[in-house]
Amino acid sequence: MRRIISTDQAPAAIGTYSQAVQAGDTLYISGQIPLDPATMQVVSEDFEAQAQQVFRNLAAVAEAAGTSLQSAVKLSIFLTDLSQFATVNTVMAQYFAEPYPARAAVEVSALPKGVQVEADAVLYLGG
Repeated sequence: MRRIISTDQAPAAIGTYSQAVQAGDTLYISGQIPLDPATMQVVSEDFEAQAQQVFRNLAAVAEAAGTSLQSAVKLSIFLTDLSQFATVNTVMAQYFAEPYPARAAVEVSALPKGVQVEADAVLYLGG
């Protein structure tokens, strides 16, 4: 079974991709950047505010699929400045409880719309 997940509670895709795709018991959430879903504008220049919005967007897509971020098994986080690693950990802890998902945090040279952080997620829906 393959199902496309879409919600107006997260930013609309700004490229040739879906917000998320469910394949069997696995949900793949596309990279989320800190756009306000209502305005499609970057929420702030502040890194912490951007990270908060990224996780809000991920959570909204998960909820549209009938689950929550607690079902996450893998996250990939892309930062334009790895010195923000501790901040992203603090923000992430507000959205996840132990046991935490597997995760990678990678510094990149640039992200869409000049944002400082992006994250995608893989969730297991099998219970």
